[in-house]
Amino acid sequence: MVAVGAPVFFLLFGALFVVVGCYLIVGRFFFDARQRYTTFYAVTDERAIIVSGLLSRTVRSMDLRTLGEMALSERRDGSGTIVFGNASPFDWMLGGIAGWPGSGGRLASRFELIPDVRSVYETIRNAQRSLAR
Repeated sequence: MVAVGAPVFFLLFGALFVVVGCYLIVGRFFFDARQRYTTFYAVTDERAIIVSGLLSRTVRSMDLRTLGEMALSERRDGSGTIVFGNASPFDWMLGGIAGWPGSGGRLASRFELIPDVRSVYETIRNAQRSLAR
């Protein structure tokens, strides 16, 4: 049933509701995939670096000497995620909303869904050990 003569406010509110709903159902997965496509990870002998961003570049550089704890999450296929430092107790809430604008700044720094994650983890640990000497 189409409401004829509905106030403009209701039409705009309804359109906004539909757009947000479409984003939450489908669009966030495309946004997340594009975000991952433009994210690059690097490990040097002194730093772990994350370069990301769709419209502007964000560079996170973490000194391996002061990195603190790391958490490794490995999947059956060998891919996985390395979380650096202490994760916020609210990470589980934001982590469940992949691609939600603004959520990335609140999450702990991490190398997400990288292939052969154990090898990268060991590379970082070996670099930390060599810096400690």
